[in-house]
Amino acid sequence: MGSLEALVAQIQGLSSSAGDISRLHVILKQAEDSLRSESTRLSPILSQLDPSIHSLGYLYILEACTSVPISKEQAATLVPYVARFISFCVPEQIRLTPDKFICVCKRFKEQVMLLEAPIRGVAPLLAAVQKLQSSSEHLTGLHPEFLLLCLLAKCYKTGLSILEDDIFEVDQPRDFFLYCYYGGMICIGQKHFRKALELLHNAVTAPMSNINAIAIEAYKKYIMVSLIHHGQFSTSLPKYTSSTAQRHLKNFCQPYIDLAVSYSTGKIAELEAYIQTNREHFESDNNFGLVKQVVSSMYKRNIQRLTQTYLTLSLQDIANTVQLNSPKEAEMHVLQMIQDGEIFATINQKDGMVRFLEDPEQYKTCEMIEHIDSSIQRIMALSRKLTAIDEQISCDPLYLAKAGRERQRFDFDDFDTVPQKFNI
Repeated sequence: MGSLEALVAQIQGLSSSAGDISRLHVILKQAEDSLRSESTRLSPILSQLDPSIHSLGYLYILEACTSVPISKEQAATLVPYVARFISFCVPEQIRLTPDKFICVCKRFKEQVMLLEAPIRGVAPLLAAVQKLQSSSEHLTGLHPEFLLLCLLAKCYKTGLSILEDDIFEVDQPRDFFLYCYYGGMICIGQKHFRKALELLHNAVTAPMSNINAIAIEAYKKYIMVSLIHHGQFSTSLPKYTSSTAQRHLKNFCQPYIDLAVSYSTGKIAELEAYIQTNREHFESDNNFGLVKQVVSSMYKRNIQRLTQTYLTLSLQDIANTVQLNSPKEAEMHVLQMIQDGEIFATINQKDGMVRFLEDPEQYKTCEMIEHIDSSIQRIMALSRKLTAIDEQISCDPLYLAKAGRERQRFDFDDFDTVPQKFNI
């Protein structure tokens, strides 16, 4: 233990200034193998260190402690230590070795899952994400881990907090795919279907050289959320989608594409018959709950079509036309749609009549003007960001070298500047 005691003394003595911490970092790198060999004897040392002062040294020892498989009982002991470290550690110190910090946090996620208490990891991992980020535009390796815990713990609102930022910097492609997929699921859980579509769309259209399971699962949910939110789905993907996704995604998602085709008929009976035939497939994908929301959305779409034709209609007529079981069920659907702002109507419960109204929004209230102004400001900021990225890419040596090689294939001297038939 002599060498370990000496290392602890160095951690305690070299954690004040930036120069001392740089020296300590070198020492810790050299001691990494010996720390791992003593992994089972390191836990008592943690009590001698303050994570808010000795963050770098604490991180190295904590990483060594968790480098070996641990039991459920050991996890119960370690989880409070890791949670406390994440809460109090100094960002400037842990960013000196981000891979090690990510590794410790991922093991922490595994430990809380081993304890079957994912909610215990939500707040610490949110703090970890914020401390590791260089800016709000930076997607770290901890974003997907945090979102997964939010899903497992059903803390959807907490997960939404990191989905509001625009991402421009990504460490690993896989992290981006998982971030979009888990983020899309969280937005679905909160019924924020517009944001869910945006995230799932990004997962489907992101560059990929080989088809991956995350993109396939995202595409399945993208189809269903498109039906729920827009009432329709187009199988054509944008031009910027990778050729790999263009060629292969549909082959893995045919039951969902057929679901969209059945939905497009507007016939509830046909849609429900198709779903029952393929129920086992949807359930094996854990998507049957979303499929049921697709069915519910068809009732809404059919009611919305009625507003384009009729000024007034009885609840009984709505139930018959939309194929609902009773006027009471029709009333519940109409009330929910009015509450969600999907239609504008009033219900006379005395005679069971529904009167459809025009959209009352005049787009001249203070709240609406503020909303439009904030949207314009965001678009302007996004435009400036895209211009800066374009300039950065235009000056990148690797891009210029590749662009130069591509240009050599087509020499302008090889072509006539004027078509021959116009030559005099």
